[in-house]
Amino acid sequence: MRTLDWIVLLGTIGFIVIYGIWKTRGSKDIEGYLKGDNSMKWWTIGLSIMATQASAITFLSTPGQAYEDGMRFIQFYFGLPIAMVIISVTIIPIFYRLKVFTAYEFLENRFDLKTRSLAALLFLVQRGLAAGITIYAPAIILSTMLGWSLTITNLVIGVVVIVYTMSGGTKAVSVTQKQQMAVMMGGMIVAGIMVVSYLPDNVGFGDAVAVAGKLGKMNVVDFSWDWKTSWDDRYNFWSGITGGLFLALSYFGTDQSQVARYLGGKSIGESRLGLLFNGLLKIPMQFLILFIGVMVFVFYQFNQPPVFFNEAAKNKVYATAHADELRTLEGEYNTIFEQKQAAVHELVAAIKTDDEAAIVAAQTQVQTYTDAGKEVREQVKTVIKTATPDAETKDTDYVFISFVMKYLPAGLVGLLLAVIFSAAMSSTASELNALASTTVVDIYKRSVKSNGDPKHYLNASKLFTLAWGLIAILFATYASLLDNLIQAVNIIGSIFYGTILGIFLVAFYFKRIKGNAVFFAAILAELVVLYCFYFTEIAFLWFNVIGCVAVILFGFILQGLIGKKNEELVKA
Repeated sequence: MRTLDWIVLLGTIGFIVIYGIWKTRGSKDIEGYLKGDNSMKWWTIGLSIMATQASAITFLSTPGQAYEDGMRFIQFYFGLPIAMVIISVTIIPIFYRLKVFTAYEFLENRFDLKTRSLAALLFLVQRGLAAGITIYAPAIILSTMLGWSLTITNLVIGVVVIVYTMSGGTKAVSVTQKQQMAVMMGGMIVAGIMVVSYLPDNVGFGDAVAVAGKLGKMNVVDFSWDWKTSWDDRYNFWSGITGGLFLALSYFGTDQSQVARYLGGKSIGESRLGLLFNGLLKIPMQFLILFIGVMVFVFYQFNQPPVFFNEAAKNKVYATAHADELRTLEGEYNTIFEQKQAAVHELVAAIKTDDEAAIVAAQTQVQTYTDAGKEVREQVKTVIKTATPDAETKDTDYVFISFVMKYLPAGLVGLLLAVIFSAAMSSTASELNALASTTVVDIYKRSVKSNGDPKHYLNASKLFTLAWGLIAILFATYASLLDNLIQAVNIIGSIFYGTILGIFLVAFYFKRIKGNAVFFAAILAELVVLYCFYFTEIAFLWFNVIGCVAVILFGFILQGLIGKKNEELVKA
């Protein structure tokens, strides 16, 4: 990191924090603190919703996902626009009519206190875990790249977020997210332009896209389906349009970290426009981030990639007895890349002349060398794990930040690190605010201390924001890196979201099912989802469908049994 990078990074973060504290100073009651005095315009709501979902994991992990697996992750979001329309038409008017602070207040009006508390607790568990990951994900990578300790990095991100979230509540989260989104998207666009500019002079933008397509990275939509094998395929059109729809309905319709964003709207119309704005722009935004990852992949077809992208983990091996083994494998990897270069340039030449036979021949050669390189990379991971047993050998999440640190000029490195810090701050702030508001409104105020004055609940909200922030930092400090960070967050969400959504759908559309039936149906449905997670190979997106449908089915069955039992008691 050069001086200019530090100036850009610290200046950007400092401005956002100070602006948030200044703009939202003086929240005097819980209405202002948790709902922002219902003063937010649709564009603030829309950007806030997008920024809440676009965590640092999005900007660290998504390009690496595309580098490894191509564009097919975009299908994860195909159900989102449909969900935005459904929520705008059906859910927002109910929340506004009841004037709720949280989504879960509605459930007590419809069912009973225990069902409200169960849904709130399910949310607190999954969002509390997710808050830790949204701090930990960027912290573990930034600590590696900057040479900081993981604990210090967790504290820096966590404390900064706690300060302005405690200060201004929901409004502070929303107003700062506009600046954060500007930094995030501006930084990513600049990074994308720089990647393309670094390609060889004879490789234009169209050539780069064509190379990516021929090497299997432009796999945007997959309509294939096999009843025997497709259930464990995480990313295809069908899992995206169904599982993704259910996940989006639950996330945006029942997750307080998102519901709080549009409950603070100036009117129903402003909230609806904000949600629809998110529905229109979310897929293009994710497409752009994935596409940047694909362009990084193309860049590394012409420039020597690291044999292992987490350089700090690799360098630790050089201080062990396995150093020579690693150097030998690194030499093999470099030799394979040099041999691959001729085939890559032949592929470009064949694409330019539209010579199909030459394209196929070059593709085959490139793939052969690529497979050989992957084999060496696997051997390197084995050596790293043997030499340093506590090392994480999955380096996908380091692909983009490694490119940034090595190739971007001074100033831009600071800007891209500011993107990652801003995204971490944005998501974590929303989560802490939602966790605090749910704890105060649905648990503390309702079941612990119901006779406090407004000032008491305002102070309680700030204290719970602090408490959840410290819990998130603690979890982040002791968490271990999961398979892929963006998948980890979505998996955690999918384990709980389907059940929560099922409770809300029963509340909205199945008036025959009452509180006792839905309460026990939700518990049974969550057990079914946990069984699927631990004992089956079903892709996590389907957990949202399974949990939701299970709540509804169990609800009808249990309501029938309860109704029959009541009839027998009446007759007796």
